Amino acid sequence: MSPSILDQPFVIGSVLTPVGAVPTVSHELTASDLWGTVRVRFGFRRMHYTVVPGLYALGKPDDKSSVLVTANYKLSFDSLRSSLRGRDVWILVLDTNGVNVWCAAGKGTFSTAEIVERIESSGLNKVVSHRQLIVPQLAGPGVAAHEVKKLSGFKVTYGPIRSEDLPAFLDAGFKASPQMRLKTFSSWERIVLIPVELVPALKHAGLIILGFLGVAGLVGPGSYWTNVTTHGLPAAWALLSAVLAGAVLTPVLLPWLPGRAFSVKGAVVGLVVAAMMILLQGLGGAGGTTAAEKLAWLLMITAVAAYLAMNFTGASTYTSLSGVKKEMRWAVPVQIATVCAGIFLWVGSLLMA
Repeated sequence: MSPSILDQPFVIGSVLTPVGAVPTVSHELTASDLWGTVRVRFGFRRMHYTVVPGLYALGKPDDKSSVLVTANYKLSFDSLRSSLRGRDVWILVLDTNGVNVWCAAGKGTFSTAEIVERIESSGLNKVVSHRQLIVPQLAGPGVAAHEVKKLSGFKVTYGPIRSEDLPAFLDAGFKASPQMRLKTFSSWERIVLIPVELVPALKHAGLIILGFLGVAGLVGPGSYWTNVTTHGLPAAWALLSAVLAGAVLTPVLLPWLPGRAFSVKGAVVGLVVAAMMILLQGLGGAGGTTAAEKLAWLLMITAVAAYLAMNFTGASTYTSLSGVKKEMRWAVPVQIATVCAGIFLWVGSLLMA
């Protein structure tokens, strides 16, 4: 059962309003908050890191204090409140199913209807005397400001992209500088995203590697353990190389990779990594692997890296939702066919050895 809005661990008290007690939160993040952030960054309970939707008080707001709207993804909530040190504001949390602002806007959960419903259910019009909401700029795709005004009476003002710019935005009378409207995708912003995709990729890779080792041991030309060592372990390293190429190297090198499609960028990195692995394996003098096996690795590493690279499209400024759908229609079938060809070739090379 979900906790009530007042029973959440980050709530430090409450303030009495015309609609009853509203939970109070602090701009200071506790050790528990920070540990939760680390866990989510590494993909643990990512879709369950949520805040109960509703109205919250930060500091000691009154009826004239600003109202800022955010998603019920706790990382978004924590980022907002921690950026408003010393401020007295209201925070209206929407039910976005635990999805961040940008993605929720694209999925339709950070929406006009949800804002209007949350205004009504929280009694916001009785808590504040003004009729203005500050909504994140990245929520724009899901929110029709004129409809919110028509249905609720509240005017939508789009705040800056980054929560750390909110104090300057508020002090400037709700005016954003050009820099506040610019969405960046720096090296650090890309690196921070890597663990979220890397951890689940490694979990799946671990299971697949066990399959590769088992097949190599049973199908190869020698004894079971000789086959595992000679043919299974190189295949395992090939899969780990594919994960490294698609989930780590591609986002790090993203601006410098050719092509617009993420699948193409990932395939380029996968191809290079596969070629390096084959070259190093040959220079290392490992025996028993055939040209067919190496070609199989080349195909599988390239395809898996291309697929994993596509996971970063939703977090980037490089593409749009329609562009992602268009890319997936042609890229995913090609990736599946390439992996199947690689597996067929790899198993066939063991049977023919």
